[in-house]
Amino acid sequence: MRWLPKSLFGQIVLALMTGLLVANILGAWLMLDDRARFGERLRGEYTAQRIAGLIVLLDGMTPEERARVVRALDVPPLRLTLNEPWQTSADDSPDAADFTHRVADQLEQPVALQVLSIRRAPLRTGAAQSAPPYGPRGPYGQHGPYGGPHGGGNSPRYPLVVSAQARLADGAVLTFRHVLPEPARDWPLSALGLLALLATVVTLLSGWAVRRLTRPLTSLANAADGLARNLNQPPLPETGPQEVARAARSFNAMQRSLKSYLETRAQTLAGVSHDLRLPLTRLRLRLEQLPEDQTRAAMQRDIEEMDNMVGGALDYLRAGNDTEQAVKLNLVALLEGLAEDAEAAGAKVWLHGTASPIMARPQALRRCLANLIDNACRYGGGTVDITLDDRAGAVDIRIEDRGPGIPAEQRERIFEPYVRLEASRARHTGGAGLGLAIARAVARAHGGDVTLAPREGGGTAAIVTLPR
Repeated sequence: MRWLPKSLFGQIVLALMTGLLVANILGAWLMLDDRARFGERLRGEYTAQRIAGLIVLLDGMTPEERARVVRALDVPPLRLTLNEPWQTSADDSPDAADFTHRVADQLEQPVALQVLSIRRAPLRTGAAQSAPPYGPRGPYGQHGPYGGPHGGGNSPRYPLVVSAQARLADGAVLTFRHVLPEPARDWPLSALGLLALLATVVTLLSGWAVRRLTRPLTSLANAADGLARNLNQPPLPETGPQEVARAARSFNAMQRSLKSYLETRAQTLAGVSHDLRLPLTRLRLRLEQLPEDQTRAAMQRDIEEMDNMVGGALDYLRAGNDTEQAVKLNLVALLEGLAEDAEAAGAKVWLHGTASPIMARPQALRRCLANLIDNACRYGGGTVDITLDDRAGAVDIRIEDRGPGIPAEQRERIFEPYVRLEASRARHTGGAGLGLAIARAVARAHGGDVTLAPREGGGTAAIVTLPR
């Protein structure tokens, strides 16, 4: 999914936060559900105890005293009456049986009990509504059980009303209708706040721990990206968790091995350069002692070709491992100088655009651009367009010719050493086939690249990308 984070840090933090969020939501739901169940149980026990206490109290009174006490106790949320006969249609639901059992447990002596109904009844105001059996304005009159207007506005509430009867010892039938206290409607803000605080603290600690664990991996990735551009960069600190420290040690060992290999190769190249050119120099000296003829001229040409081949090979091998120091380089001035050299050789070069200076190795970059301009002049009809595009983070140098172009399937293969599209192997028609290979090696040593693309209107465009 596009909105998911791509980094390891973001994915771990997202997983932790999702888990914490789900755990806290489930915990809050379980807490509120348990709170509601506990409240229901307490309200049931309270109602059973109160009803049992009234039955015990009224059962020991005379009819006259009982009538006075019933009138005194007939106030919301309890309605009492001695005027209703014993009903034959009792409620036989499990809730009714449970309530009857609770009341019976509170009685000192057994009394005939039956639950008529356990239902939720709306608390309504106004004489237009049908009057329920416990009063014309509901069990609490004009106000709710806690003195305020019931319903919290225009929305009626539906409290639980228990209607039951008890047959006293002298045969009197006591009918009562009791409204159970309503559950608390407020949220347990302290408990929810504690959960939120816990989630926040755990999230912050988890984020800090994940950042601490992933920072060495970020450093490792940055070091790996910069290794091709700067093999002499400082080694990674071998700290952090065991696996990360081990990866850093392995990376540092690889860097040391590469430096050792390249230093050995540079020494070998220096030896090869000396050992190959010394015999060629002796051959030139000996040729000077021979008389002027066609054989001597042919041998001189062969020696020059061998010298050029050795020089080209050494240039290619040194291209990506030049020890030249990088300086702030003016690309416009460099390209103007190369354009003047090409025009002196008979080409037409047009320079477009500008760019601010960049850090680069002047001689290596000059060799790269000179090879590309020389190819454009040689195979592109003698007219070359050079365009500078200074964009965010990089500079593009586009060198376009007006030649026959290069087939798409050959545009990568032509960068391989000694690969030439020109059919003949004569050096005067196409060189040794190392120009593009050297150009790409130099560009990649700068952290960039060289690519080929078709030019609009015919021809080829060589694009050099140099990062800042």
